[in-house]
Amino acid sequence: MNEDTMSTDATSTATMRALVHHTFGEPDAVLAVEERPLPQPGPGQVRVRTLLSPIHNHDLWTVRGTYGFKPELPAQSGTEAVGIVDALGEGVEQLAVGQRVTTGGTFGVWAEYFVANAAGLIPVPDALPDEIAAQLVSMPFSALSLLHSLDLHEGDWLIQNAANGAVGRLVAQLGAARGINVVGLVRRAEGVEELRAQGIERVIATDSPDWREQLTALTGGAPLRVGIDSVGGRAAGDVLSALAVNGTLVVFGAMASPTLELASGDVIFKQATVKGFWGSVVSREMPAELRGQLFQELITRVLDGSMTLPVAASYAFGDIAAAVAASAEPGRVGKVLLKP
Repeated sequence: MNEDTMSTDATSTATMRALVHHTFGEPDAVLAVEERPLPQPGPGQVRVRTLLSPIHNHDLWTVRGTYGFKPELPAQSGTEAVGIVDALGEGVEQLAVGQRVTTGGTFGVWAEYFVANAAGLIPVPDALPDEIAAQLVSMPFSALSLLHSLDLHEGDWLIQNAANGAVGRLVAQLGAARGINVVGLVRRAEGVEELRAQGIERVIATDSPDWREQLTALTGGAPLRVGIDSVGGRAAGDVLSALAVNGTLVVFGAMASPTLELASGDVIFKQATVKGFWGSVVSREMPAELRGQLFQELITRVLDGSMTLPVAASYAFGDIAAAVAASAEPGRVGKVLLKP
């Protein structure tokens, strides 16, 4: 056996640790650390050594089998991570071994290593710490892509629910940086203070009986052109009811209900538009030049402090049950991160 064959055989039998589930179900019950074959990059791909990866709601929905994407079992998990390029596939010239990169659309990154298409990886500037780079792509890019798609101009007004969620906080910060007036709705009074502590002032709690009067006072009666719903159910109807004539309701998520409760009168007499937004599809179909411009804007916003990406806690893969529980805590500020 020659030296090249020995090297190939050794690589082919190498393993890594990864979070895997053999059935769909609650993540804290079905996810477990297992040994898996070390993946090998094909043409146009690279292998990345994982440093940190955030827990997103869509990751947990995927493990439950309730998301728009359903993997074959047994399956790994996770979609966003920052890591170090570890090996290059054939034809990869734009990246180098040892380079720090991030991805927001690679499935199975809750592992010590993952393989990704080189073209989809984003080099990370030295000024960005791992904790920021790990969560730069998925939620921030979705929030900025959403804002960019709305055709809003400086001085326009937007209303959103789930304002204290990850995307809600980012829409408020990125909107302010673009000169857009963003009003946030939260379901409890405590959420108002939580956001104000982070410098987000235009927030109203819908558990107050006069929240609509508060909204009118806050906006000065200015027309709300766009509403973003991330909750579903009656909360979606509350957002629609606040919109101006010819307003647009964008359905981004369904945290509380898989159905929308919209008043027919609001849809008819406001001549409203209701449409969906799925960030992963929008990103995939976006022209590369525009994608690059938006990522550069995100990096600029992080570095100048107009956008913040706090971290609630970090957990090892073996503590996945505790990590999932921490991710579900009400009032949590910042993402829960996993580390190999």
